[in-house]
Amino acid sequence: MRAARTLRFRWAAVAAPLLVTLSAAVPAAADSVKLPAVRSVLGADEPCVPASTEHASGTPWALAALGNARSLTLSEGVGVTVAVVDTGVSANVSALSGRVTALDGAGVDCVGHGTFAAGLIAAAGTADGGPAGLAPRARILAVRGTDERGGASAARIADGIRKAADAGASVIYVGVALADGKAELTDAVGYASRKNALVVAPLAPDALPKDRATGDLVPAQPWYWPAAAPGVLAVSDYGPDGGRPDNAPVVPGADLAAPGDSVVGIGPRGTGDFIGSGASLAAAHAAGAAALVRARHPEMSAREVSRQLTEAAYPAAPPRLDPYAALTAVLPKGPGTTPRPAKAVVPAAVSQEPRQRAFVVAAVGAGVLLLVAALAVVVPRGRARGWRPAG
Repeated sequence: MRAARTLRFRWAAVAAPLLVTLSAAVPAAADSVKLPAVRSVLGADEPCVPASTEHASGTPWALAALGNARSLTLSEGVGVTVAVVDTGVSANVSALSGRVTALDGAGVDCVGHGTFAAGLIAAAGTADGGPAGLAPRARILAVRGTDERGGASAARIADGIRKAADAGASVIYVGVALADGKAELTDAVGYASRKNALVVAPLAPDALPKDRATGDLVPAQPWYWPAAAPGVLAVSDYGPDGGRPDNAPVVPGADLAAPGDSVVGIGPRGTGDFIGSGASLAAAHAAGAAALVRARHPEMSAREVSRQLTEAAYPAAPPRLDPYAALTAVLPKGPGTTPRPAKAVVPAAVSQEPRQRAFVVAAVGAGVLLLVAALAVVVPRGRARGWRPAG
């Protein structure tokens, strides 16, 4: 069973989207341009997230860290459908134009989180240098996993996973992590696995709720769903400096870590950019990498794709996503075995008969030799005396 970990969410739900200033330490952060933060939940009376008017310049640090330019020489996600089970995905954003299919009204995204995640997975980028996704030619299947304000439930997520599997998605990204719903979500993941779909989910929520009575953050749970379900690729996040924020609890249990903090992406409307942080965005990057692998290796099962991503990852705790290595590594078909030394072979007892025979032959030979030597001395002397006794 995986242990969940608590993640901080730098921009909690507030009356309006906050503007976050990116420091110069963050690569490709548009020289400290202020970008609005992507939201995961909206209040009941809040309007839909407006279009951003800000743009980041340069290659986002996440794509540089993942070596996306090299990966795209091998795979762009062609022929793969990634389901985004989240707040919806706006079908009319230019970076995803013509590649979004929506189920049950999920082509409208009031909150923006689902569109942002879909962009990290498959955005094609724009002529003005807008952020691209890892698999820019993959298709997106928008599936409603929350209500229109971003409120999620186990029943909605489970239903979304099943619908995505039935619709033929080979990678299913889930944008939320829930503290309950073990039975429902485990069953839904099992259903998707039987249809050879890989479910990718954040290890824990992007933000912990507050206790209504005390105002304190609710303590983290030991695990979250669907990430803790068997067969799910559970993903944690890290930031542009390679670490995690000081106030982010360190909890073990992730199968993989991917860029998720200070990530730049697209919005649900307009051409401006947003910024966000959390394991849900790291999971989106992992889902994009899974799409690359499934496009390049269509013969691989969902389980094999998950293994390819985790075992070819950069060795760390947890392993860090390396899409290029996942595309090129040749892994053994099964687990290795521990070498065992050969058993010592004790020869049978040597027979003493050859040795005894050798001693007899040697003794006879020595006797004959001594006799010949004696004759060589005696015979000449005997002849010289006429064989008469001495004296």
